Amino acid sequence: MLFQSKLLRIFNSNNSKKYILMIKQMLIVFSVLLLFFSCRAQSTDNKKTIIGVNTLSEFKKYLDQDNVNVKLKEGNYQIDSAEKIRFIEITGNDSYFDMRGARFMVDTKLFSRPDLIKSDDGNSMYCAIEISGKNVTLEGLYIETYGDTPGRQSKNKIFNLVGENVTLKDVEVRTTGSSPWGYGYLYGLGGNDVRKMNGIRIGYPAKNVKLLGCKVHMRAMGHAIFLQGAENTLIENCQVDGLLRTTDAMLAETSGYGFDKKFYAGKGNYIEGTIVAEDGKILPGEIISLSEDGIRMYPEYNGHKTLNTTVKGCTVTQMRRGICTGLSTSGDKVIDCVVRDCVATGYNVGNEDTLINCSADAKYGEAFCIPYTNAKNARVEMTILDSRNGMANDLLAKINGTGHHVVIKTKAKEYIPDTMAIKLSVWEGYGNFNENAKMHATYITLDNQTSAELIKFKGTEHLKVKSIGKVREATKSENVVNESNRTKR
Repeated sequence: MLFQSKLLRIFNSNNSKKYILMIKQMLIVFSVLLLFFSCRAQSTDNKKTIIGVNTLSEFKKYLDQDNVNVKLKEGNYQIDSAEKIRFIEITGNDSYFDMRGARFMVDTKLFSRPDLIKSDDGNSMYCAIEISGKNVTLEGLYIETYGDTPGRQSKNKIFNLVGENVTLKDVEVRTTGSSPWGYGYLYGLGGNDVRKMNGIRIGYPAKNVKLLGCKVHMRAMGHAIFLQGAENTLIENCQVDGLLRTTDAMLAETSGYGFDKKFYAGKGNYIEGTIVAEDGKILPGEIISLSEDGIRMYPEYNGHKTLNTTVKGCTVTQMRRGICTGLSTSGDKVIDCVVRDCVATGYNVGNEDTLINCSADAKYGEAFCIPYTNAKNARVEMTILDSRNGMANDLLAKINGTGHHVVIKTKAKEYIPDTMAIKLSVWEGYGNFNENAKMHATYITLDNQTSAELIKFKGTEHLKVKSIGKVREATKSENVVNESNRTKR
């Protein structure tokens, strides 16, 4: 700057505007070049040297180090020993782990080992890989469990992400090792004999976690992807799939856990999307998911709320609930997602949630529900997929709460069977936990662009509706049945 001012004074004294302009241009060019080469040098200095490792023992040496770029050799790696209940812990910061072509095989026996060192975070969960560092990316790993040894508890999982700015990219997970396998949630959600094997947990104090292009294949009881107290999570272009089973197949068994229980479930009436007899007897003609939810938010973890989740471009098939944002009250966003063949509901929607360009079928459970009476101001744009050839369901959608804006459409009229209806102010289906709640659907704006019938039950008020399908009040007998449903859950 001193050099520039001296030159300007010299040329100003000579009243030479031409030279002043030329010098200014030269100084600008010089400054840009200086900045370019400075940035390039800085980038070169900061570039991390790729560290190639060929064994798990070598790989583990870098898990607690900062600023490393580690490439694990392609191949199969067996994980059948551990010192802690978190078998592999990534605690370093600002690191990248290239796992493309690597396959981890995790022995389920590790999840039942009582001698492993407990964690100091107050959570007794067992997991295969935990990432607690900041600014960590893990890319390309395929990981699965093998064996059928049930864990010591139901909090078992493959990944536990609790760090800040953690990214899982193109990671593929396959779970096995739950007990009793083949009965889903009919014998409970944890405790007693139930041992689960979950996929990916994102939990407090996690912030700004990203799951990009990940796949979770659930072949065990448990959630595929779930959040507990995490903030600002992005789940994008991920896929989840599970398995379904009919109660007819269960009732045909001649041995096994259900047979030994004489085909009585853990409780009676409605169980997570499946109807059983009041005394708990498993009924024919029903269907269950062998796992739990595809993508699910819990409201909090130890007082820390789950906040600001975005789910974008994801696909969920054959799970209990597909995408469940309704239990987090902060208002989450679900964009361009597809849910198929889920049993309890395709989308569980809650307070301030926004669903944009989403789609689901209603073959085995409602395509979506806003079930909570205290939910307000949700916005839903839902396309109904082909819902023919399903079973045990005639509920297309259910809407409770206040102030929602809902659009329901479909690409073909025949996709929606004539028996299916959209219902407001109902206990039927998933999600009504407070039997003392006053059921209502008030100040709802609903655009039903399908031919499905819309039924207004007692408690539906100030409805602003456009509908191709018939709109009617529930009959007296229908309201009686609806009221009785509150005690059968």
